[in-house]
Amino acid sequence: MLYRLARPLLFALDPETAHNLALSFSGVAGLFAPRSLACPVRVMGLDFPNPVGLAAGLDKDAAHVAALAALGFGFLELGGVTPRPQPGNPRPRLFRIPEASAIINRYGLNSVGVDAFVSNLSRFSPECIVGVNIGKNKDTPNERAADDYEECLEKLYPHVDYVTLNVSSPNTVGLRDLQSVAFLENLLNRVKQKREQLRQKHGRNIALVLKIAPDLDAAQIRDIAAAVRKAQIDAVAATNTTVSREGVEQLRGANEQGGLSGAPLRARSTQVLRTLAQELKGEIPLIGVGGILSGAEAVEKLDAGASLVQLYSGLIFRGPGLVHECVTEILHAKENRRRAG
Repeated sequence: MLYRLARPLLFALDPETAHNLALSFSGVAGLFAPRSLACPVRVMGLDFPNPVGLAAGLDKDAAHVAALAALGFGFLELGGVTPRPQPGNPRPRLFRIPEASAIINRYGLNSVGVDAFVSNLSRFSPECIVGVNIGKNKDTPNERAADDYEECLEKLYPHVDYVTLNVSSPNTVGLRDLQSVAFLENLLNRVKQKREQLRQKHGRNIALVLKIAPDLDAAQIRDIAAAVRKAQIDAVAATNTTVSREGVEQLRGANEQGGLSGAPLRARSTQVLRTLAQELKGEIPLIGVGGILSGAEAVEKLDAGASLVQLYSGLIFRGPGLVHECVTEILHAKENRRRAG
């Protein structure tokens, strides 16, 4: 109810201004958000209070962790963060397409840098699982990309439960090339070796997740499945935003450059998820993200092979009550399956 009243005011503002304002008031929203029901699930060796998480991109700087955790998420993925601060692309860089419940962003991995990010994060002790999405700096060549991921991993290691390797944002030139076998196998091996060194140093393990793009063909998905199976990465998140404009072609703002998220992404993202699940045959857990705007669509991701789901654009169009709705629908689906035997 509260968000339905606030949404027209927020949508009257520039999208990035509204984004920042909504984050500032997320603590107030948490006071009125319905408490999510218990729906525990163990994935990647971690115990999640429920399988509904926040996708990366909403809280890029770890500045609103406690407020977001109060909305009922089972886990938060913060960031993306890069080793050195970078401003990202010039504004405007965020665009709504309300008729399609869609968003285009071309932030360009704007980041306060990992040192400031860790300083922000260390002020909070949320009760849910915390992950961080990490990427390379724009001016780091792909041949040295692994250095950036290792640096972020090392500095974040004592503070998080998992890190997600972002090789799929369409807004950093050349970043998606890291999904090719030539780069991906080396990156995964380097990060795995660094994780082992840090595990011994800190006496604890954190999980590694790979986030992939929706704009992949079947052969590319097979190659990625083979690479993550070989490296034994802990999970794969499918998917990031798309460069396709299918479903919004004639709508205002659709010609803006950047990654498209929201309802038009759902089918494409779910198909990649389903294909990946068929390739991996349950060997590696999957996280379903992309176009979830209802509890039924969260269940759809689980049916396609996901163990966890994440929300972002759905929160913009539906508000924080979507978290409770998704958890509730997942619980109902599990209960119906149990009764069916």
